[in-house]
Amino acid sequence: MHSTYSYPKFDAPRAPELDAAPGTARRPVVVVGAGPVGLSVAIDLAQRGQPVLLLDDDDTVSVGSRGLCYAKRTLEILDRLGCGQPVVDKGVTWNVGRTFLDTEEVFSFDLLPEAGHERPGMVNLQQYYLEAYLVARARELPALEMRFRHKVTQVEPHGAGATLQVETPHGTFTLACDWLVVCDGARSPVRSMLGLDIEGRVFRDRFLIADVVMKADFPAERWFWFDPPFHRGQSVLLHREADHVWRIDFQLGWEADPDEERKPERVIPRIRAMLGDERPFELEWVSVYTFQCRRMTNFRHGRVLFAGDAAHQVSPFGARGANSGIQDADNLGWKLGAVLSDRAPETLLDSYHAERAFAADENLLNSTRSTDFITPKSAMSKRFRNAVLGLAREHAFARALVNSGRLSVPATLHTSALVTPDRAGESFEGWMLPGAPMDDAPVAVDGQPTWLLRQVAAGEFTLLVFGDTPVTLPDDLPVPVGLRRVQRLGSATAPGDLLDTEGHLSRRYDGRPGTVYLLRPDQHVAARWRAFDADALRAALRRSLALQ
Repeated sequence: MHSTYSYPKFDAPRAPELDAAPGTARRPVVVVGAGPVGLSVAIDLAQRGQPVLLLDDDDTVSVGSRGLCYAKRTLEILDRLGCGQPVVDKGVTWNVGRTFLDTEEVFSFDLLPEAGHERPGMVNLQQYYLEAYLVARARELPALEMRFRHKVTQVEPHGAGATLQVETPHGTFTLACDWLVVCDGARSPVRSMLGLDIEGRVFRDRFLIADVVMKADFPAERWFWFDPPFHRGQSVLLHREADHVWRIDFQLGWEADPDEERKPERVIPRIRAMLGDERPFELEWVSVYTFQCRRMTNFRHGRVLFAGDAAHQVSPFGARGANSGIQDADNLGWKLGAVLSDRAPETLLDSYHAERAFAADENLLNSTRSTDFITPKSAMSKRFRNAVLGLAREHAFARALVNSGRLSVPATLHTSALVTPDRAGESFEGWMLPGAPMDDAPVAVDGQPTWLLRQVAAGEFTLLVFGDTPVTLPDDLPVPVGLRRVQRLGSATAPGDLLDTEGHLSRRYDGRPGTVYLLRPDQHVAARWRAFDADALRAALRRSLALQ
């Protein structure tokens, strides 16, 4: 098959632990799995100055496009990790999705209907590029050490961490760690070694993924067909990728033979039926998959923490897999960093499971609903689906029921024990409620245009103050807190103030003069008040760190 990408080969030098005295090799944090989630966790910790060792049993990036669609929230996290811009520059930006029945459009959406955001609704980029950018960023961080062709073959958890057996090309060694972060994918060998559960549904259907190299003038949009003339009775999804690569997913049905369906003589006629005989193309990568919607009962097992597909799996409809996994990393990094630096108790990590299992359940619910709509498994479900699609041609109410994959959105953690509820009698407009992921907005600092999220991206708590209300941060706060002041256009500004150049920031946060927001290191709202109160700030910080 044709390839537009040259896969790197990462070196695997002799591990120094092979020459160390038995029982002396120990690390504060070991991350298993150098996919997007493991790399994100490791980079986050290393940016906080925490030493971290990343192990992976391969010596290159992922083969094939795999994870493809990266949502706005994920791009904002990647900005904080230092590699968002290469993803946006290389990837294909899109905001519009269209759904067709036969050849007629019955539903469309725009992921970013409002201006004033730095990042688009989605960027499509083959996973191997994202992993390569993350590896390049990881190599810039002195606190992060990566080891390739290091396969974890045994894990023994204990109260002080875990002990690993690691197999390398040069021999096997034993390594102890204080914390183990498991990001080794949906089949998770480490999860299996520990005999841990993962429960949910396996969907009895198969889909063919074909990455096709071709020059086409189709717009950069998500196109989804029900019952198209070129693939009757099934569904098809089309996405544009970088390098003139197009991703096509064909629904095959449960009875399809995966080995037969991935053969070029089976794949090429399907694509020709879709594109026509006159359009030349080459196959880049082909796979057949069956998907699952399931998660572990608990993402934390003592000092062993699971993230990404190792902890939860969803169907690919809705771009929830990689996006959710990177948001796991975003949630876990600051909490484990706070524990490692003795600013928070280990119990803070219970909130990692609570918050990210809440998000996983939202994803599982939406993913299951999408999958049931796309692949109905009963005559009644299929009649309902077909009736909705038929009515959607003419009626707006039915278009809202068309479900070809509700796309990834970040969870609002309003039920979290770390969140401080609004005070009685203090009302706010909008949806920047405690627990919500922050909305971005254009601002200027010292005359230079920039973006709100880039001004609270240092990985610490931030206090956002609207107007000139005097604020003095107490000396006895449990963690450092950055202070950023917001001024409306036309107001006087001091050095470092955020000037709300277009009014989006004040409107989205209902930022009346005197309003104060406490923002978490992962850019979720921790608390908000209509006036600064030092005691309330102390209490909210203690709550956010599980100190009370």
